[in-house]
Amino acid sequence: MNATGQSAVFGRRKEPHTIIIARGNEIRHFTIRPWLAAFVGSALAAIAIGYLLATSYLVLRDDLIGATTARQARMQQAYEDRISALRAQVDRITSRQLLDQQLMETKVSELLERQSQLSQRHGRLGPLLERAENEVGAAPAEDPSAAGKPDKRAEVTGSINPPAQTYAVASLRADLGAGDTRPFSLWSTRSDPLPNDSAADRADRLFVSINKSLKSIESDQLTRISTLADNAYKSADAITQALAAAGLPVDSDFGKNESDVGGPLIPLDSSMIFDSKVKELDEALDTLDQLKKEARQLPLTNPAPGHSVTSPFGVRTDPILGTAALHSGMDFRAPIGMPAKVTAPGVVTKAGWNGGYGRMVEVDHGNGFATRYGHLSEIDVTVGEKLDAGAVIGKTGSSGRSTGPHLHYEVRHNGEAIDPLRFLTVGKKVAQYL
Repeated sequence: MNATGQSAVFGRRKEPHTIIIARGNEIRHFTIRPWLAAFVGSALAAIAIGYLLATSYLVLRDDLIGATTARQARMQQAYEDRISALRAQVDRITSRQLLDQQLMETKVSELLERQSQLSQRHGRLGPLLERAENEVGAAPAEDPSAAGKPDKRAEVTGSINPPAQTYAVASLRADLGAGDTRPFSLWSTRSDPLPNDSAADRADRLFVSINKSLKSIESDQLTRISTLADNAYKSADAITQALAAAGLPVDSDFGKNESDVGGPLIPLDSSMIFDSKVKELDEALDTLDQLKKEARQLPLTNPAPGHSVTSPFGVRTDPILGTAALHSGMDFRAPIGMPAKVTAPGVVTKAGWNGGYGRMVEVDHGNGFATRYGHLSEIDVTVGEKLDAGAVIGKTGSSGRSTGPHLHYEVRHNGEAIDPLRFLTVGKKVAQYL
């Protein structure tokens, strides 16, 4: 066996593994290859591992299913909590948006109401301010600071221009939806509150700016009305004082002090304040208008402006006899043919030759006042004719008892001659108010 199993040249030969099975006379043998042994071992190992895994799965299946179910339940609960939190946040944002929208709508409605109120006031103030400017004009000359101030009438009336205020309110509405074309309710329900807050802040700032502008306009209106009322009272007071100082009658009730008054204190709102100021201005203008009418009925203007006085009122040396005599009027140097003008409105009561007056015109101005114009060369009016202030009644001359061409001017009250210089002095003082 050793001789045949070995080779001197190639060394020892490795015999394959052989399995021999003997059964009686039958002998069987199997040769086991290495790769076959490896395959059989791997298969057996795989079967064993599969069996172990299957056994483990069957044993641990309930635990795995329970853990998976619990994990899914936790994830579902977490999602539901997140959804609830998001829904609550959306509800809060929606509620806040609704409140902001209601607030903005309230503010816009308030602005529109105030705009309408300002427009109505503008309609009331237009004629009243125009009347005040015509009646009062500038502030009295005694107040130099008021004379140097610019006129705010254009500012007060121009700043309440309805289109301008409509544009301002439209700007507020436009700013609410700036950068987004969707409706306000949808736009403000975004999950990010920053744009909504920014728009709300812009709208609030714009509202405050417009509200401040409207308050400034209202303040300017009230200030302007108060200023005009004060100026009207000052003008009326100046006219009254000038007439009273000259001893001329004043029939107006201006200046009466009704101190015996009383009553509960009731606060006023802006509309009531405006109405009271307008009423005060209207009353002041009525008072001033009445005083102006009374003053214009008096002969306060100069019958011959620019011409010197040759003989004043009072005792003088008679130019013809050379003795002391009363001169019942004033003589103004005037050439023959110069137009003679009436100094106040009235009715002609005399027009013709009147002794020493020569050609004379007498005009009745009411309240017992009358003026006479003597030594005329021509008479251009008739008795009963109504004249306006400044109307030409004739031409100057030297008719009657006269030494040369001039205008003899008289002022009479209830038939008694009064110094015309008193009226001319008053006329210079109140001319700026008339």
